[in-house]
Amino acid sequence: MDEEDSHTHSSSAAAAARFVRDAAAAVRPGRLGSNRDPGDAWVEGEQGKFWGKFGSAGLLVFDAGRGVLLQHRAIWSHHGGTWGLPGGALHHGESAVDGASREAWEEAGVPRANVELLFTSVYDVGYWSYTTVAVEAVVPFEPVISDPESLALEWVPLGAVSALPLHPGFGTAWPGLRNRLEGGG
Repeated sequence: MDEEDSHTHSSSAAAAARFVRDAAAAVRPGRLGSNRDPGDAWVEGEQGKFWGKFGSAGLLVFDAGRGVLLQHRAIWSHHGGTWGLPGGALHHGESAVDGASREAWEEAGVPRANVELLFTSVYDVGYWSYTTVAVEAVVPFEPVISDPESLALEWVPLGAVSALPLHPGFGTAWPGLRNRLEGGG
């Protein structure tokens, strides 16, 4: 294969991979059936509609050398196509730290033993809350897409996060979270 054929082949392979990824992301997977947790439900009130009967949580993984781990959300998900944190609905009686860790393991293969808690930040509307659980990667690891909720998982330098199309909630919280990660409060 000459250089031109090699380039054409790699471009075709990349296009085919994008097509498969995008097609899979556009089709919502089947229902969870009887294994569905009671926390996997919408709640509504005067502030709007939110996912997680018992609240929700996400894991903000910080690695000083690589930045933060972000999830490119599947198209079928709420605010699909945006970038945010691996996370989701809490189970009944589950702490935000445990729920964020569980969700990050399920969605991104984040090993709990490789991270240490830095801080938590709570957004609370009275009838629902979302907790950002910030952790530091103390042992390097590579994230792994382990369910259909992600188009991609990437380490993003702190200065590059705001340039991405962010999940609206994460986008609003990001300046304060970044400030805390950089030691500003």
